[in-house]
Amino acid sequence: MVKAIALFSGGLDSILAAELIRRQNIDVTCLTFVTPFFTAQKARNIIRQISLPLLVEDITVEHLKMLKSPRYGYGKNMNPCIDCHTLMLHIAGRKMEETGSHFIITGEVLGQRPMSQNKQSLYIVAKNSGYADHILRPLSAKLLPPIKAERENLVDRSQLLSFQGRGRKEQLKLAADFGITNISPPAGGCLLTDPIFSRRLRDLFLHHGDRNIRDIKLLKYGRHLRINEDIKVIVGRNKADNETLCKMATTDDLVLNMISFPGPFVLVPYGNLAYKETAASLCVRYSDAPDNTGAEVLYSRGNVSEVIMSTAAAKEDCAKWTI
Repeated sequence: MVKAIALFSGGLDSILAAELIRRQNIDVTCLTFVTPFFTAQKARNIIRQISLPLLVEDITVEHLKMLKSPRYGYGKNMNPCIDCHTLMLHIAGRKMEETGSHFIITGEVLGQRPMSQNKQSLYIVAKNSGYADHILRPLSAKLLPPIKAERENLVDRSQLLSFQGRGRKEQLKLAADFGITNISPPAGGCLLTDPIFSRRLRDLFLHHGDRNIRDIKLLKYGRHLRINEDIKVIVGRNKADNETLCKMATTDDLVLNMISFPGPFVLVPYGNLAYKETAASLCVRYSDAPDNTGAEVLYSRGNVSEVIMSTAAAKEDCAKWTI
């Protein structure tokens, strides 16, 4: 039985690529990845519609190592698309070998993304993955050189396609022919393309490159204010932020809450007590305490806790510190 591993995001192109190969009576197993920057939820949601097995791999350790120093640099934000695709294909190649599969499928379409899906980029990604002769892009295969599986007639090249460009008209028509109706919007889902998250991640790498996965996850929540080279303060923006930050806090963190007025949960990762006054002033600034009024703030770190009086931090300082 011919077997294939399909890189599967849950987007339209990855669905069509997997289904196109499955229709050649090839045993297709889908593979998706999770890191702090993207999840497998989209893939999990759609996989039921096409009834293929789905493997979910956490690639955080390898992905972070790549992300800190991508060979081909970043896109507009912190998205190292060429290096990321290379890593995913390398891991898919390992999975191909582990499962005794014959080749790898991707949903890439030639020219769909000008920077990462032109011919040169597709070639670089395949070559650097270490599995160039095993990577099949069914939607654009007729525009690309045949891979080993095609040359050995494991795949019928005549049934592959020649899609190219950024339009989705041909893909939508093929989806309708296949009876696929639940189609997610294109792109999206990776936090590394988000400008605010990317600024926060750059700041973390610059100041605390050796921090752990929790510190990356914290970037998703609250306001982040860089007070100095050593200290950053995170201020909850709403109830959901406050609850999440509270759950993620450890005994190594400095945490603060308002006493007499509604206000945010404030977390200073690994912050020592020397910064309690500054953190308290930020707690008051983003609380419901009246302007120019002192307010009680409870701070704690480990087994140490105390209530102190504080006034709101200056607005210009908050603007200067915000990441």
